[in-house]
Amino acid sequence: MNEHDERGTTMTGVDPGRLDDQQLMKELETIHRTRHDTLLYGSNDALRAHNERMAQLEGEYLRRNPRRTVAAGRTREGARDRCAGNPEPTVPPM
Repeated sequence: MNEHDERGTTMTGVDPGRLDDQQLMKELETIHRTRHDTLLYGSNDALRAHNERMAQLEGEYLRRNPRRTVAAGRTREGARDRCAGNPEPTVPPM
């Protein structure tokens, strides 16, 4: 079977491209909230489905928001500064 062959796969939920911005954020919040329990207690199939859905939703979010605000502390350089004892600058909410 070819690595791009999608026979036998099923997508759960609405295609992320069809969600409006508010629905997309709600889906992202829900999937992130349930992530830990799925990792700890879900079957391999449940974890695989969760990974796929999360990647779809996050990919759609990034496609819609290519210039989103990135907090300095969430970059490698910012993490190095934090480890060196430099305070993390605050980022205004979007």
